[in-house]
Amino acid sequence: MAIPEPAKERLLHIMRLLEEHGGPMTSAEAEALTGWSSYTIRKDISWLGGDCGAETVGKTAAQMGSSAGYAPQTLIPAIKKALGLDRRRRFCVVGLGRLGSAFLNFEVFDREGGAAGLSPFTTGEFELIAGFDSNVNRVEILKSPVPLYPAYKMPEVISRFSIEMAILCVPTGAAQSTAEKLAAAGIRGILNFAPAALKLPPEVTVRNVYVADELRALAVRMQ
Repeated sequence: MAIPEPAKERLLHIMRLLEEHGGPMTSAEAEALTGWSSYTIRKDISWLGGDCGAETVGKTAAQMGSSAGYAPQTLIPAIKKALGLDRRRRFCVVGLGRLGSAFLNFEVFDREGGAAGLSPFTTGEFELIAGFDSNVNRVEILKSPVPLYPAYKMPEVISRFSIEMAILCVPTGAAQSTAEKLAAAGIRGILNFAPAALKLPPEVTVRNVYVADELRALAVRMQ
């Protein structure tokens, strides 16, 4: 059976918690960190099948000398496989203003606030391949660990490097036309930071990140 969309979202969050935790984590510990009930967490993990639904991780935990819980060595790979994250996907950043250029040099920080030196965009499931901007001068002067190109080269570069996903950081007025060009070039997933409702073919998946909406949602929860 297909995993329900809400369960997929929660499994992604649980996977990140396991990565940060480093050792076995019980459903009660996950409940304290997420606010979801232990029952919901166990139900979500049960969708993965196999030994993943057992909270006492058996030999894995025993061999580690750890307390009972879900072992990251078992559960993280299972979540990645179930959600199609067990292969690296290539992506690009489109729109290199302040937000877009920040993604080019994104760093992970450790718990003490120091740079850990590893970016999720160059390790693990994703690989940042290129950046694009309509301003040729900006492309020429920005410092970046990946090649930067003028926007008119998107079809050529996306096809050449088999780029599947894009982070869209262009102004609102340019969002729809830019997204259409990305779709035509072969992009199949867009993370949209422009406050615009994109209309694209059904084979292109769009996830919108509207900061104003997130602030409103936060304000509602604070009541």
